[in-house]
Amino acid sequence: MIERLHTNIRSSKIVKHNGTVYLTGQVAEGDTVTEQTEKCLAKIESLLEEAGSDKEHILQTTIWLADISDFAEMNEVWNAWVPQGHAPARACGESRLARDILKVEFIITAAVKGS
Repeated sequence: MIERLHTNIRSSKIVKHNGTVYLTGQVAEGDTVTEQTEKCLAKIESLLEEAGSDKEHILQTTIWLADISDFAEMNEVWNAWVPQGHAPARACGESRLARDILKVEFIITAAVKGS
């Protein structure tokens, strides 16, 4: 069974299937990549909780940066957020994002707790 939450014409914020949670790309506004990363990670935590998961159950993360020179700044926030011993598989690259003000986007796949 596939469960879709917060669905609109374009996407669902959460899709659950066979004990796996897929989150739509998370972006946030802010003046710096640090601010945007902090806001994105807070949104991710909230969505994972709603889906019956948490950051200790993240399986894979894809991170897109509008400017790869922001890599170290984003990593500073990410490294402090990821629980020790629970780092997911991760990829990070540079990409043009949907709006010019966006500096970072996170795409998350996680396991439902107890799966």
